[in-house]
Amino acid sequence: MKTITFATLVLLALAGAAPAQEAEIGRALYVKHCATCHGQAANGNGPMAPALVVQPKDLTRLSAENNGEFPLLRVVRRIDGREPLVSHGSAMPVYGEFFEGDDTALKTASGQPVLVSRAIADLVAYLLSLQG
Repeated sequence: MKTITFATLVLLALAGAAPAQEAEIGRALYVKHCATCHGQAANGNGPMAPALVVQPKDLTRLSAENNGEFPLLRVVRRIDGREPLVSHGSAMPVYGEFFEGDDTALKTASGQPVLVSRAIADLVAYLLSLQG
């Protein structure tokens, strides 16, 4: 499964068939790095949420809030820090270097190429699996 390119992963995920291995790796990353704010169920109610000025996003509704299309580019940019959030106190991710390196190419639904790390690819696969 590791030989599947991220672009293929995204296409499969958008079709509702995200490879379970990548989503499971992404789930472990999510629990370790994101659940404190976004909650175990990714619905924005993690234990740190009350302490934040801007409340964490319900990550299970990303597609629903974007006319049924998963906002892949926006999600990647938020995770890798290209689109920082004030609520995180610094560029996201707070874990910085962990999400760098091991670049994998992917394309958005419009065909725009984006480089992401393997960790971000796995995390996005998990987030895609949460969409209703």
